[in-house]
Amino acid sequence: MDIQSIKNRFGIIGNSPALNHALNTAVQVAATDLTVLINGESGVGKEVFSQIIHALSARKHNPFIAVNCGAIPEGTIDSELFGHEKGSFTGAVDARKGYFETVNGGTIFLDEIGEMPLGTQARLLRVLETGEFIRVGSSKVQKTDVRVIAATNKELLEYTQNNKFREDLYYRLNTVPIRVPALRDRKEDIPLLFRKFTVDFAERYKTAPVQLEEDAKNLLITYPFPGNVRELKNIAEQISVLSTNKKITAKELAPFLPERSFNRLPVLAHPNGAAAANDFSNEREILYKLFFDMKRDVTELKKMFLEVLQNGGGSVQMPTHFFNEQVLHEPKPLEVHAPVHSSANVQPVLMNNDEIHDHIEVEESLNIMDKEKELIIKALKKHKSKRRDAALDLGISERTLYRKLKEYDIEDL
Repeated sequence: MDIQSIKNRFGIIGNSPALNHALNTAVQVAATDLTVLINGESGVGKEVFSQIIHALSARKHNPFIAVNCGAIPEGTIDSELFGHEKGSFTGAVDARKGYFETVNGGTIFLDEIGEMPLGTQARLLRVLETGEFIRVGSSKVQKTDVRVIAATNKELLEYTQNNKFREDLYYRLNTVPIRVPALRDRKEDIPLLFRKFTVDFAERYKTAPVQLEEDAKNLLITYPFPGNVRELKNIAEQISVLSTNKKITAKELAPFLPERSFNRLPVLAHPNGAAAANDFSNEREILYKLFFDMKRDVTELKKMFLEVLQNGGGSVQMPTHFFNEQVLHEPKPLEVHAPVHSSANVQPVLMNNDEIHDHIEVEESLNIMDKEKELIIKALKKHKSKRRDAALDLGISERTLYRKLKEYDIEDL
């Protein structure tokens, strides 16, 4: 089957070289039983590639199931994938088959494989290597014949370096890699996709399809589309429903394009340069950066105090960038009054008429794990052990908080 026939069958629009290369790879690997890892950003259509591989394989008449690993809670994902026995855990009132048992002979698509817990990764590795698995709460080894196609929008190789993904599982899954290009990397396909979506929506809503003027087309092509094809489809639907004019200019198109947001989080230096954008996948690095900046500012303040005390002088205006927004609202600038006559002995320093006694060095703990544990405990106390509210306050997912509680051996407060 040629590439164009596959595009027509599965509704794929576009002729970019990167897209055609990905489709060619999918067609070539479909006839085998090799494990495939599909890489690509969210919204590029990774699941369509898994369907193509299954439909062109010898397993096409057997079951196909897609599982989102990020949508299953960490405590139940083993049961969902491998099944469980009656009474194996609270709520297990009956024995249940898992996906690897029910899809025997078919294909299972594991989306967002990077979100899979490490314990489940070990179980999956055994299935891939030996075809064996054990239900939760059972000791009986069972066999299955399932082809695994995995997908992720993460860089799993970096996850292996941070001990967030098993290296042996990564190389077992990455037998045949397929990278689906982002929409901004196939700009020539954007007008084709937009026209296809607007025609479909015009038929659905019984209206005439909208058309883009040349300036609007150029504006659409230059938009980065962080949500990829899914975002383009949403924009096409909004315009089809809300626009009164069927000839869209750039001025009329602009309100439908979300404003580009800029990341204002602190940027961590990365030796590889291009991989710096992924540094924030580890929340410890963010905390480390914040604590390091705080300590540096405190050190500079101490140094300035000592210079004033040693050199003498009337008063020194403190630069405001050392203080956060809660301090900047004070009407009077902060002044440090030093003694006129220098002395070998350290004298008290007056700051806004409050007496500050002799400088004492206090070395606080800079251990990131201690700070992270302390923040988690504070959040749990604040929200009376409600994990969902605590995770929201900490800016992490509930699954991540659950993992941290086990990692630091924190009990509900």
